[in-house]
Amino acid sequence: MSSSVLERPSSPATGPAPLRLGALTVDPAVVLAPMAGITNPAFRTLCREFGAGLYVCEMITTRALVERNEKTLQMVRATPDEKDAFSVQLYGVDPGTVGRAVEMLVDEGVAGTRPAHVDLNFGCPVPKVTRKGGGSALPWRRVLLRDIVRAAVRAAGDVPVTVKTRIGIDTDHVTYLDAGRIAQDEGAAAITLHGRTADQLYSGTADWAPIARLVEAVDIPVLGNGDIWEADDALRMVTETGCAGVVIGRGCLGRPWLFGDLAAAFAGRTRRALPTLREVAAVMHRHATLLSEEQGELHGCTDFRKHVAWYLKGFSVGSDVRRALAMVSSLDELAELLAGIPDQPYPTAVLGGPRGRTSPPRPVALPEGWLADRDDPRPPAGAELLVSGG
Repeated sequence: MSSSVLERPSSPATGPAPLRLGALTVDPAVVLAPMAGITNPAFRTLCREFGAGLYVCEMITTRALVERNEKTLQMVRATPDEKDAFSVQLYGVDPGTVGRAVEMLVDEGVAGTRPAHVDLNFGCPVPKVTRKGGGSALPWRRVLLRDIVRAAVRAAGDVPVTVKTRIGIDTDHVTYLDAGRIAQDEGAAAITLHGRTADQLYSGTADWAPIARLVEAVDIPVLGNGDIWEADDALRMVTETGCAGVVIGRGCLGRPWLFGDLAAAFAGRTRRALPTLREVAAVMHRHATLLSEEQGELHGCTDFRKHVAWYLKGFSVGSDVRRALAMVSSLDELAELLAGIPDQPYPTAVLGGPRGRTSPPRPVALPEGWLADRDDPRPPAGAELLVSGG
């Protein structure tokens, strides 16, 4: 994709300094957010081929890891080029289980590679997680939050532990400032804030103002997350909030070259990738090939199907071809279908627009009595999940 670029006429701006998490340096200060079913080894490899940063695996459930669930053990593994920067996100609601999971990763090498970074998920808004008191529901129980972060940091030793959270459960139950102070006090290396409450899910527009307030409230690095659709959005977030780096989620769906744009933007360069359909098709085939190498061709191509609409967003492609691509079962079939689509410029009308899942706001599912006592340190009964990936 070297020939198709967009030249921004505005004066160049630069991003933040390299992010330092313990002995780990993230340069540029860009992190791929864990996404269930997306940030597997194949996608992480593809994103890394376009730009530098830190690429986090899918969310790993601590209970499943401690019980050595086969699927989880397969998920928590590094690619060959992640040996020095393997990054794992953990979900858990019990301090003892979280601590044991971190020990397994750091001391036993259960992933095959000692992680360079562990992130704790306190931001997931999915009902099956929040109704058990996990994800974005958990920071309301601040003593329990403290105990989990403390257990993880102690078990991690010299491996940096970070925290990811949301603004709160809803506007009446805001938790991010307490979460930031607890993370700092317990030795977390950084905290990421998604600019939405849990009840917003992924609806509306992310509010970046709390990110700026958190930057002022804590001394550890704050990373911003939410509605970064283009590299220039990342520069704007850094300017408006003072955050130390950005976390990219839905913005890279069907656009792994966004990480190249981010690297250029943070270095003060104005050039942005604007691939033709032929170039996008080459990336699509590369993505499917990586999935096939990882899972076998049939499973890999089946897994790739969900990416088709994201890659082709805005392009003029007939519904029959789109339907056939969404049912592809071999790499040769994928290549033949892609070769039959006439080349065309990148559809600039989709630049800056939302990508991936959206849903209307809805009340957060919580365990019974969850809001009654913020200082109750007990995990809810039966709260641990046994399936990784979110």
